[in-house]
Amino acid sequence: MPTLMIQGTTSDAGKSTVVAALCRALHRRGVSVAPFKPQNMALNSAVTVDGGEIGRSTALQALAAGIEPHSDMNPVLLKPESDRGAQVILRGQVHGHMDALDYHAYKREAKASMLAAWEALSSRYEVIIAEGAGSPAEVNLRENDIANMGFAEAVDCPVLLVGDIDRGGVFAQLVGTLELLSESERARTRGVIINRFRGDMALLQPGLDWLDEYTGKPVLGTLPYLQGLVLDAEDSLGLESRSQGEPSLRVVVLALPRISNHNDFDPLRLHPRVALTFVGPDRPIPPADLIILPGSKSTRADLAWLRAQGWEAAIRRHLRYGGKLLGICGGFQMLGDWIHDPAGLEGAAGSAPGLGLLEMETRMVAGKQLRNVSGRLLPEGVPIAGYEIHNGVTTGPALERPLCELVGRPDGAVSDDGRVLGTYLHGLFDQPAAGAALLARCGLEEAGEAVDLAAHRQAELDRLADALEAHLDMSAIQRLLRC
Repeated sequence: MPTLMIQGTTSDAGKSTVVAALCRALHRRGVSVAPFKPQNMALNSAVTVDGGEIGRSTALQALAAGIEPHSDMNPVLLKPESDRGAQVILRGQVHGHMDALDYHAYKREAKASMLAAWEALSSRYEVIIAEGAGSPAEVNLRENDIANMGFAEAVDCPVLLVGDIDRGGVFAQLVGTLELLSESERARTRGVIINRFRGDMALLQPGLDWLDEYTGKPVLGTLPYLQGLVLDAEDSLGLESRSQGEPSLRVVVLALPRISNHNDFDPLRLHPRVALTFVGPDRPIPPADLIILPGSKSTRADLAWLRAQGWEAAIRRHLRYGGKLLGICGGFQMLGDWIHDPAGLEGAAGSAPGLGLLEMETRMVAGKQLRNVSGRLLPEGVPIAGYEIHNGVTTGPALERPLCELVGRPDGAVSDDGRVLGTYLHGLFDQPAAGAALLARCGLEEAGEAVDLAAHRQAELDRLADALEAHLDMSAIQRLLRC
């Protein structure tokens, strides 16, 4: 099966964007192509067409390839719950919870699931573009590796290595990585790609010539730094607002330690009249019109951390002065009176008091809710769509005032004074009409044209593919893929 793997010298070297660009470029050439990430560690995830869960970046790559995301595209997903433990998702479904050492020992068994998913995907598409994780040169993780060269060697596919020149030291990145590979791994590495270059190519060319001669690996392309590129992030929170002039609405998202699906806020980042700020540890909450409690992989632990930051008092003060508060998924659960986890699904078994802003409580139960949903925002009645990924069942009188109706059932809650809102729906702002209505409810005046995130994604993927077509040796790529 023609498979090409993109690996990187570091995390965030650009593997995800190169895979997305290749998928779009090949799709535009009429090739039936699918993305594949053997193992991913991320808290940003998406619901698949088969009712599973995969990393958000892989779902974006499927969009680039013109196909629906499927759980076979990311057979092993690790969702960190602490610094040493994670929830393990196999082929879209929860397998269990493991600490780092236990998972390291389990990788030999996970490899079978990974290869079965690759074989299933290979039977449905002409070409597979696979993405590594982190770096293949992590010598402490080489045993039973399934994320990088372990996969490439198992399926006998060629590899291209991406280095990020914008970070500096790209020649050391590439040479050092190649030096730490085994002889067979270096042999299957057929070339390198320089990513995020800005400057005069005449100044870079001597270095590229040296790299080719020293390593014996051709430089197949030098991709430009694309200013303002906004695509679904895997995990990075390096976000800045694009508000033009004096913003009309100030939105603050609390960056919890286990924040999940923060791509919910990309439409706010793109909105010309919204100033979006992520507030991290040891920082006060700045003046805002809207504060958002985002999704969390460890709701009670993140709520305890929020309190330790002194943010609970700041939230209550914000509400007293007329501000709005929105909780999404885990953030919605925090708004209630209690959070119960009798089976210890997200940490130690027990209960914790919520913020007490909505009269409801949540009980964590086995069986994660995974579904794509649509409906309407209440009371405006405008269409809304997104997805649910959560443990927990929420009950209480607050739910009698739902925020929206999804597939014929109520979802979320709104306080009597309208200042506190909550929902389980991810993608709350993605639909232009729903996003505009919610921002108007929070005080945005003269919103102008609403942000259409779906159209934006498609335009950015085409922009990415255009850059790749112009600067990468696509003939060499197609020879490697025999397509």
